[in-house]
Amino acid sequence: MKVSVILPAAGLGTRMAKQQPDKTTGTSRKQFLILEDSPILIHTIRKFVSCPSVSEIVVALRSDDLEWAKDLVDREHFAKPVRLVAGGDSRQESVSNALATLSEDTELVAVHDAVRPFIEPEIVEHVIAEAAQNGAAIVGIVPVDTVKEAHRNKVRATLPREHLILTQTPQVFRLSLIREAFQKAEQDGFFGTDESSLVERLETVEVSIVMGSDRNIKITRPNDLELAKLFLASERAGA
Repeated sequence: MKVSVILPAAGLGTRMAKQQPDKTTGTSRKQFLILEDSPILIHTIRKFVSCPSVSEIVVALRSDDLEWAKDLVDREHFAKPVRLVAGGDSRQESVSNALATLSEDTELVAVHDAVRPFIEPEIVEHVIAEAAQNGAAIVGIVPVDTVKEAHRNKVRATLPREHLILTQTPQVFRLSLIREAFQKAEQDGFFGTDESSLVERLETVEVSIVMGSDRNIKITRPNDLELAKLFLASERAGA
């Protein structure tokens, strides 16, 4: 079974705007900030290369990042193919561009935030297996805080946590299914905040949920880097 992983990494990282440019990469874009010895993107790629079920990784980047990102990837000598493609102005466009490059023998597509470097390979294998069986599966966790529905600054309702999921990635789908979902979204002018929202609109499959991890954080703010350093130290210590 061929499984392709798409890492959309063309974002500008506006929430990192106050972060000083990294001395090594010369950029403050979150996916290229250095976490200990390597850019965050490289840490994320390493995780998927280590997953037995993953066949290839496709990274969607801004066009002006392609050349020097290729040097970063080449230096790693990854044991699995890592391809770089031009992304778009939005996450949806970046994923769409990457989907267009996949070969027809691809069975499953996993889309993962490039700035979630602490995904556990066991979770990746679990969500891939679930999608292989049901066609669509995502990773998520149950919120620990009470969640309110609000309008402006007024509470409208308290939502029962047992029916809520905080969505993470990877999100995994059959190739034919996710291509159909992206095609319909383009036709309808629909823009979703994740790939699952596009697939849900088809109403042809139920998206399964695989429990994720509190460590599977998305590094989007400067303070997240400090937490990431702690997680990386713990990971390397085998904790």
